[in-house]
Amino acid sequence: MARLFFSFCFLLLGSTLLGQLNLKDNAPLANEVLPSANSEGLSLSLAAKKNGLVVVFSCNTCPFVVGSESFPGWENQYNTLFEQAIRQEIGFILVNSNEGKRDGADSFTEMQKHALDNGYKMPYLLDNNSLLANAFGAKTTPHVYFFDENLSLIYHGSIDNIWDKERKETIPYLSNAMLAKNTGNKIKIKQSSPKGCSIKRKP
Repeated sequence: MARLFFSFCFLLLGSTLLGQLNLKDNAPLANEVLPSANSEGLSLSLAAKKNGLVVVFSCNTCPFVVGSESFPGWENQYNTLFEQAIRQEIGFILVNSNEGKRDGADSFTEMQKHALDNGYKMPYLLDNNSLLANAFGAKTTPHVYFFDENLSLIYHGSIDNIWDKERKETIPYLSNAMLAKNTGNKIKIKQSSPKGCSIKRKP
């Protein structure tokens, strides 16, 4: 049963329902201010720094975020990735777009509690009615978007490939992309498949 639930969480929203941002696309709704569970409200343009911005769609409960018996969860990397981003003058924010669970596990109050309990160092923003997720075509929690200093998309997908049990090596996609941007080198892997629970939009 647990395996069935985990597999269900792994499903992605159909690509026919949402338009996905493509590489070199500009960040949509960049000046829309979103409420923050642990800081002042921010827009993408305000959150961006000299070398760009990382946006991670996340939530409070997905096993791919918080972990499970069979998966460590990506949340335990958030603060480390944030610290790398800050060193490299890149903004880093989390966005919760789970509007379908807004009256429960992903309420603003629960977001505040989750950010505090997990010591989030980065802003954790509320995406009302999943507007930002819809504009991005974001599919999963987590789903990562990395924009350059002009808010042009230069990487999107997963944080790394630890979800792949048959991998020959662990590839830290996001960390590598930030490092390449900081050193002026080419980002070798510019996109990967996002893995996680589907973002819970309202019908």
